[in-house]
Amino acid sequence: MPASPSDVRADRADRADDILALARLATRRGAIRDILGWLTWRTGGPAALVGDTGRVLARPGGESDPSVARLAAEAAVELHRRGAPSAVLGGGEGPPVHLIALDADPRTYLVVVGPDDPRCGTLLADAARTLGLCWRLEWAERERRRIESAEGHSREAVLHLLMVGSVPAAQRIAGALRAALPSVIQVYVIECPQPRRREIAQRIDREAGGGAWIVPCPVRPNHLIALVPPGTAAPSGTAAPPGTASPPVTAPAAVTAPAAVAGPVAGTGPPQEPLDLLIVRLVPECRVGVSAAVALRDTPTAYEQAIHALAVARNAPEHRAGFGGDVDVTVLAGPEGYLWASELLAPCLRYAPARRADPGPQELLGTLGSWLSFGGAASRHLKIHRNTLAARIRHLDELLGVEVSRSLPAQSAAWLALRLHTAPQAAAARALATPGRTATLDAVLGTSAAGTWARVQLRPLEQARPTATLETVRTWLRADARLPAAAAALGISLPGARKRLTRAEDVLGRSLLTAPSAKYELWLAMRALGSL
Repeated sequence: MPASPSDVRADRADRADDILALARLATRRGAIRDILGWLTWRTGGPAALVGDTGRVLARPGGESDPSVARLAAEAAVELHRRGAPSAVLGGGEGPPVHLIALDADPRTYLVVVGPDDPRCGTLLADAARTLGLCWRLEWAERERRRIESAEGHSREAVLHLLMVGSVPAAQRIAGALRAALPSVIQVYVIECPQPRRREIAQRIDREAGGGAWIVPCPVRPNHLIALVPPGTAAPSGTAAPPGTASPPVTAPAAVTAPAAVAGPVAGTGPPQEPLDLLIVRLVPECRVGVSAAVALRDTPTAYEQAIHALAVARNAPEHRAGFGGDVDVTVLAGPEGYLWASELLAPCLRYAPARRADPGPQELLGTLGSWLSFGGAASRHLKIHRNTLAARIRHLDELLGVEVSRSLPAQSAAWLALRLHTAPQAAAARALATPGRTATLDAVLGTSAAGTWARVQLRPLEQARPTATLETVRTWLRADARLPAAAAALGISLPGARKRLTRAEDVLGRSLLTAPSAKYELWLAMRALGSL
């Protein structure tokens, strides 16, 4: 018997309501699960998306019946075998299984188990079109996140290679990403709220016109590291984010600004402003430390400079600072100094691992350098377990015959030895050393050049007011840079000792409480002048 006109109108109204409900659900976050839940309610049978291999790809929330899931999987595999776009399978003793293919690759099916309603086909056809769009959007979003994650890990790998001195390998990976590394760089270390790190990185990259190579710091979750060609700037008319006020852009006299980015870029285009000022204007919560311009191979040195500048930027009026010091300790040593460094590191350089899986000499030296810079956080830098890191450091204690794991004098000596051993002039200098002669650290620090270097390092502390700043730093170094022990020796509270050392950071323009730290250089300087 044909349907009456009133029934037809009712069916059309119901279908219109269903299509409107699907459209509304499609705009929600988690649209696929919500649509499947609505279909389960609307049809009275469990709904799911099932792949052509029988794997359930999506279903509503809550508990699912294993027997129903099995029926849906078997039906999807059977329909795929037949090559049909839709069907109703089962029936008889079991419930009917309604299937319709989405427009997706690989083939995905919308499956509803149980309803015995001839109008279910129309509803599923309408739902399949909406679900197909939502499924493609979700798939594209997953792919975008996967590609973004892969690129982020590749950029982190490039930074790691630069930090361990493997410049050619870093350039090859960067070239594969179609983002060549500049031959001369400045390193920016940007301290920002951790939950907003990704958003801030994207904003900086956009405003810098893609000129900044930005990497989330693998060690510190609230740091971004940017490798930037000197002179990178952006139009000064860039709008600040909604709800934030733009602070005035004026350079404080007390903060050293990098010469390469100290002012507007000359030209006929729109006014330009330095990138570090742009960052703190756009995101006032940020603090920015900027290194001097260095060759790409000197990225580790530039990173340390930026960390030292960041220590100053935290208390600077404009929340940014450029590095104004000198960390080149190679002026300490002539040929004997390089010879001393080789002798100290010789047990590690000659080490032959007992098993293939054990770290070799270069990996051990890399571990030592990372640990001296980052302490326990070196496990995140090296991508190894903290127990593995601890075992390697104990092994280095045994190999080198000194307690680099606990003693600041041993750490300072190892830090200097690593710097001298990897210096570009090291091989030529060792060749000039007197054959058969040995050198000691005291001999290296006893030269006139070392004395001059040491006085330059300590002069800011000696000239500071109050004069207790120098004694605070000396006491802290005698306590192996352990703040609680230094506070006890000074007879002050722990917050008081921390406040004094923070004041010393401002005086020195260097980081003391945050890694990488200037503590090794200060210990060497005081040892050279006999004040420890």
